[in-house]
Amino acid sequence: SALIKFTLPTIAMMIFTSCYTIVDGFFVSNFAGKTALAAVNLIFPAVMILASVGMMVGTGGSALVAKTLGEGNRARARRHFSLLVIFAFAVGSVLAIGGWFFMEPTAHLLGATGQMAAQATLYGRMMMISMPFFILQYAFQSFFVTAGKPNYGFYVIVAAGVANILLDLLFVGVFGWGLVGAALAPHIGELIGGG
Repeated sequence: SALIKFTLPTIAMMIFTSCYTIVDGFFVSNFAGKTALAAVNLIFPAVMILASVGMMVGTGGSALVAKTLGEGNRARARRHFSLLVIFAFAVGSVLAIGGWFFMEPTAHLLGATGQMAAQATLYGRMMMISMPFFILQYAFQSFFVTAGKPNYGFYVIVAAGVANILLDLLFVGVFGWGLVGAALAPHIGELIGGG
């Protein structure tokens, strides 16, 4: 039962995090058009490759923190955790800046041309604004489990996912902001999940 207690919230967290692209895709396809949807689907994997750094930091870092906690050294475990969070945010910031500048060449490399390339670049660059927090969100998913609070991580991710859905509805569906709105909505969700 302990295994289920720790694995189910973690699985649910991954599902809700994956909902970002599904929700964005739904609103973009219905309110911004087919080209915008194709642009989001084309560039989102590149965004996720950058965000996966958070999984690496969270997975490796939580093992280090858990080992240190197991040795009974809570102060050192806290220092490891703080250092890992700072590291994740710093790497996220560097990746966000690099991603901003390389987004257009990436869109072309993936085969986008004309209007689709412009929209893919716009969406990708908008996603870079909150990349450090997206990376932290992924890292915290592992750290919550290590801290013995997988349910807390689940609640945070659900709150972030619900915020994303409601803001997509507002920004894209009501205000008609198209791709900009579809990129702004996850920003708030990522700030909730990684802030």
